[in-house]
Amino acid sequence: MTALAMSPTTARPRRAVLRLHRPALIVWGAYVLLAVGALLWVHLFRAPSERHPVDPYFVMTDVNNVMNFLGEVLSYTSVAVAAWAGAALVGRELENGAARFAWSQSLTPARWLTAQLGSAALPLTAGTTLLGLVYAWVRTADQDVLVTDWSYDRVLVPAGPMAVALVLFALAVGALAGVATGRALPALVVAAAGTYAARYFFGREWDTVWPVRRYWPVQLSATAVLLLLAALALAAAYALLGRRINIKGAAV
Repeated sequence: MTALAMSPTTARPRRAVLRLHRPALIVWGAYVLLAVGALLWVHLFRAPSERHPVDPYFVMTDVNNVMNFLGEVLSYTSVAVAAWAGAALVGRELENGAARFAWSQSLTPARWLTAQLGSAALPLTAGTTLLGLVYAWVRTADQDVLVTDWSYDRVLVPAGPMAVALVLFALAVGALAGVATGRALPALVVAAAGTYAARYFFGREWDTVWPVRRYWPVQLSATAVLLLLAALALAAAYALLGRRINIKGAAV
């Protein structure tokens, strides 16, 4: 009877995690919809207005200024993801004892962390992919009025698969920071700082290592390196989490 009573929680830990972090998922969904709406507004209204100007020029609605602003926002999404993952997804759970309670309910620490990360990885990957596709489509469709070169970080980062890799890297670094510190605020600072450094390097410096600067070699190589770093961060997070278990398998 005990095993049956506990089975909904232990068999479906991700569902419990989704309920716990529902507000964050709602915020993420709203952010994606708002960003997509802004990009469509640029394509449907601002770009045609640039081709056939009627209204007086206004710096805040200039099509290039708007796209540059959106590119900056989208390119730094990963930093916010890292801060959330480090503070709320992992660090706070360890700090307030919620993780230890889950472990006491026959949910292993490794499975707990997998549930935490899995519940976040899918919506983050789907949302970032959608944003990247819409952003790249708008830039391609309106390239006659958009003058910012692809090598600028506000274009390079959000316009391709690097954006997805950077968000997954942020999630992994957030998990590692949360496990390493065991506290929300330090994890937030460490994860956000590490992801900001990665975003800065791959957005602004990575293309300079190539003798011939081409968009897709830069994009794909940066994506591959970021995914490798994410895998290493995840491996380190699971290894550190293992240290919280004593010989009998109880959390310490």
